[in-house]
Amino acid sequence: MSALRAERDGPLLRVTLARPDRRNAFDAGLIAELTEAFADVGDARAVVLAGDGESFSAGADIEWMRSSVDLSFEENVADAMRLRRLLESIERCPAPVVCRVQGFALAGGCGLVAASDVAVAGTDAVFGFSEVKLGIVPAVISPFALARIGPANARRYFVTGERFGAETGLRIGLVSEVAAELDEAVDRVVAEIVAAGPEAVRAAKRLVLERPDGPETARLIAERRASAEGQEGLSAFLEKRPPAWRT
Repeated sequence: MSALRAERDGPLLRVTLARPDRRNAFDAGLIAELTEAFADVGDARAVVLAGDGESFSAGADIEWMRSSVDLSFEENVADAMRLRRLLESIERCPAPVVCRVQGFALAGGCGLVAASDVAVAGTDAVFGFSEVKLGIVPAVISPFALARIGPANARRYFVTGERFGAETGLRIGLVSEVAAELDEAVDRVVAEIVAAGPEAVRAAKRLVLERPDGPETARLIAERRASAEGQEGLSAFLEKRPPAWRT
């Protein structure tokens, strides 16, 4: 039975962790399914990443972690690289990824949040880079987490492994928004994405990831202005009508 659901919902792709009995903790199988889901999102305008049940994801499944004791060093490296490829597939997904977070988002679960573009958390969300409590470190997720929360916050939360709530997640930058009505907040963010030019949204995400400088930025804006989508957006604004992608 699959531990993941990937369903098209109009312009959206909904990717849902479906192991609520295990708090959506991931193992090798779920990592492989998630990586495959993000490998090709087609023409989806946005991807909503969520988890069934009371928690988003409690990180790595304890039984899966126990099995790593019997792996060789090389096998452990290969295992870790599979998780890194998953996080890269989320970060590099051409469509924006909106993460819907409720309940626990611990360890690797925090990594999924950090790799997304927008993270909306419920008021009940609980985060933690809890690896040190098990005698390990958040090594694989660290590049993604550091990009979100910065080294100053990582120096506290990586080394203490303490759990923290949604408001702290918002303050340190792991979370984009905290909402009592989680689905309404996610829908609002998605609606804003879908209201924008599809090509422009993907180009804007690449702009953040690639961070071009100097003449390259001038070339990029010139390309967008001259594009059919850019011309349609400007015409629609001047003519005070919705652009074609909204009709």
